[in-house]
Amino acid sequence: MPIDWKRIDWSALDPDQQRAALARPQRRTANDVSDGVRAILDDVRERGGQAVIDWSVKLDGAPPRRIPMTAEIVAEARAALSPADARALRMAAENIRIFHQMTRPADSPWIETTPGVRSRIAWRPIATAGLYVPGGTAPLFSSLMMLAIPAAVAGVRERIAVTPPAKDGGVHPAMIVAAAEGGLDALWLIGGAQAIAALTFGVQLPDGEIPACDKLFGPGNAWVAEAKKQAAALPGGPAVDMPAGPSELMVIVDRDSAPEIAAADLLSQAEHDADAQVILVSTSRATLDYVLTEVEAQISTLPRADIARASLAEARAILVRDLHTACQVANLYGPEHLAIQVEYADELVDEIQAAGAIFVGRWAAETLGDYAAGPSHVLPTDGGARTLGGVTTASFMTSMSVQTVTEAGAAQLAPIAARLARLEGLEAHARAADLRSEG
Repeated sequence: MPIDWKRIDWSALDPDQQRAALARPQRRTANDVSDGVRAILDDVRERGGQAVIDWSVKLDGAPPRRIPMTAEIVAEARAALSPADARALRMAAENIRIFHQMTRPADSPWIETTPGVRSRIAWRPIATAGLYVPGGTAPLFSSLMMLAIPAAVAGVRERIAVTPPAKDGGVHPAMIVAAAEGGLDALWLIGGAQAIAALTFGVQLPDGEIPACDKLFGPGNAWVAEAKKQAAALPGGPAVDMPAGPSELMVIVDRDSAPEIAAADLLSQAEHDADAQVILVSTSRATLDYVLTEVEAQISTLPRADIARASLAEARAILVRDLHTACQVANLYGPEHLAIQVEYADELVDEIQAAGAIFVGRWAAETLGDYAAGPSHVLPTDGGARTLGGVTTASFMTSMSVQTVTEAGAAQLAPIAARLARLEGLEAHARAADLRSEG
């Protein structure tokens, strides 16, 4: 059955209709997901590890299991891969490590705003990070490296990685090798909202303890994204990296674009998840037709064609007046991934204000970024890119200001601070400042 794309003439819509045309799939915020997640979190908070076991058996068909990264286990996993596969993992890990080492925040120099008053910004790693790695229908070992390696570069002391087990209760050997490349001590086979609950509350399980984590990271399906949201809203709950739910891709094309490349990129995201969303934007109606025809031709040869077709039920093909308008559409949607496949694509980058990652030109395949270019592919979804960036080394760190003041500096600055404190009606503040200038 041909794919029924939702075709949209952008110029024919008013602002409210334009926003409605870019709505995310409803299932991402469906009541059954929200209520189901709440039930799991409440149960794990009440019953601890036993609740995690029960939900894991019910939903994943297997109890939680801890796989230690011993030399023997890692060697066995490497042997199960072809030498070329193992080498590709190693090269991807090295690129990820290099990029995050080079972009790791550094302490700022001392800045003297008043003679004798100096301040600087100091960066510190968080203590405990929970890393959620999607699995289930596809073992996303790439996401494991995209989280574990930046966390290691940041200096996080304790990194707890969880991922759903395979249908047989085991794990793909590439996931073990990726965990080893990321320098992890172990990998927990737990998925879904119950894994997020375990990382949130901390639980004791037969294979060991999962500590409560300071911050949760990682993409996931609608259940995982909702679990992170609810966990962060709990009193004293963990921080979270961002809304990182089902995948999104917007592709901007014009008459000079290659339809087969645009179609391949759209399908690369559609095959992720039935809740994934792809959007095609073009200044040319004919180009839209060419790309959609290519999508139809390519999808029939995909092993995950059923998933891709389900995702494409929420796809959009948008006709715009010009490329400036195409950028406005991108900024309104705030896509997780944005591919600009037009002539002189680099000239449009400055117009983009909201995107998790931008892929400029036909050779910058989003798939390259997914696996091996270097930046983390863990990016904000659901419009989060309008205010948030993707995972970086800084995501695993906190910054704090450090201030030093000499006696002479206090004598100059304290009267100003005291006057402003009294202007706000805070006398105790003012007196604390006065004591620094009375000497």
